[in-house]
Amino acid sequence: MKIELIGLLTIALGMATFFAPVHRAFSIMVFSTLFGAGAAFSLPGLGGASVLVPSLFLVFYALRMFLAHGEGPIIASLAPPRAGFWLLLLTAYAVASAFFLPRLMEDVTETMTVQRLAGSRSSIGLIPLTPSTNNITQAFYALGGLACFAVTFAYLRMAGSAMRLVNAMLVLAAANLAFAVLDVVTYYAGAADIFDYVRTANYALLTGSEKAGFKRISGTFSEASAFAGYTSVLFAFLGSLWLDRVRSFLTGVMATVLLAALVLSTSATGIAALAAVILFLGLRSAGSSIRKSALGRPAFLAGTVLAVPLGTLLILLVAPDLVESMTSYLNEILFSKLESQSGRERFMWNAVAYQVFIDTGGWGAGLGSARASSYLLVLLSNIGVLGTALFAIFIGSILLPRAGSENGIDLDAKIVRACKAGIIAGLSEAFISGTVYDLGLLFYLLAGTIAVLHRRVAQEARTPEPPMTEASGLAPLGGSGS
Repeated sequence: MKIELIGLLTIALGMATFFAPVHRAFSIMVFSTLFGAGAAFSLPGLGGASVLVPSLFLVFYALRMFLAHGEGPIIASLAPPRAGFWLLLLTAYAVASAFFLPRLMEDVTETMTVQRLAGSRSSIGLIPLTPSTNNITQAFYALGGLACFAVTFAYLRMAGSAMRLVNAMLVLAAANLAFAVLDVVTYYAGAADIFDYVRTANYALLTGSEKAGFKRISGTFSEASAFAGYTSVLFAFLGSLWLDRVRSFLTGVMATVLLAALVLSTSATGIAALAAVILFLGLRSAGSSIRKSALGRPAFLAGTVLAVPLGTLLILLVAPDLVESMTSYLNEILFSKLESQSGRERFMWNAVAYQVFIDTGGWGAGLGSARASSYLLVLLSNIGVLGTALFAIFIGSILLPRAGSENGIDLDAKIVRACKAGIIAGLSEAFISGTVYDLGLLFYLLAGTIAVLHRRVAQEARTPEPPMTEASGLAPLGGSGS
């Protein structure tokens, strides 16, 4: 086992949480998701597979919550008919598929998968379906997602205010932006190797490329698209809070700077996810305006609708050369994407994944056996129709409106909306270019938060209002009031 410096720091932080308030473990867990390309250590026995920093800290996070509150709240998060129950079924089926389907379907088809080579190197190639170390690593990632969901549910149910998530996400956004700036500065200063301490995973690192004359921002991640996908989640979460007037100045400033970072990342995936998020937030804001709700910033929405065509017309009249430059930029990062080598390669991955789904009779090749470039095809080629259906039910139980949770003006309802915006951003990015089953622990932190706040809203809806008494300045029903 090869342990990295960042792994030693993670272990030290994890041990320190046992001597600190339980809230500290939650905040560090949120922050640790930033290191998406940071391997704490590698496992030679699994072909040099990387154990990422968030996955390692998850162990300390779960132990700290267990010592503080026991197993009861964790188990309760998985009870039917809650969302956690469907995630439990999905994870159990996915893990079982990782161990059984590659053996039952061996040599039935060919799959596009990661092949681990000597010297901790890896490559992606088309090989006959057979059991591999990817089945084991993806099974552990799936179990980690379930654990993160359940422990987050338990923490917020027993000890945590949902406002702690807001504070943690603000810090996370600031750190993400700081690393983005450092990525660009160190690249042009010739000191990019500084990031070798945080990009330690056994992945292909595409961190030194340029697009349309810009350095493609990758931050702490392995490539620009991973940075953009992660940043889109932060933007959606904080943008939603800004619309709902939660810490308006901070959330507004952070959302604006994150938006700029997304555009400058020159990632087609990020731009597409951003478009989906803006459409979602715009429709939600428009709905609030129609209902004449205090939420949604209708004046801002109306101003934006008017400003876009007027601003476009002004640019056309004043700076036609700028329009030509922007057209060239958009053509390079978006419209010519399918004609690039990367675009053709990813199209081939999807074609192979669909053929795997057909060849296995809709059962899939088993979790970790196939790679695609769209999350829908990842699901179908790995866990088949049944697994995809379970995933859809889980997502539906998280995203579908609950009584009082969508239109309420209390803080919990606002944070529910923000978490849903973040999940929609994550899913948009994944369905555009997701390559593996794992959606990242930040996704499950947000999902666990929604699940517990849904439960809290439902309890409040069932709690009868206290009768009005003279203490509140009103006489009880039937009283004289004197």
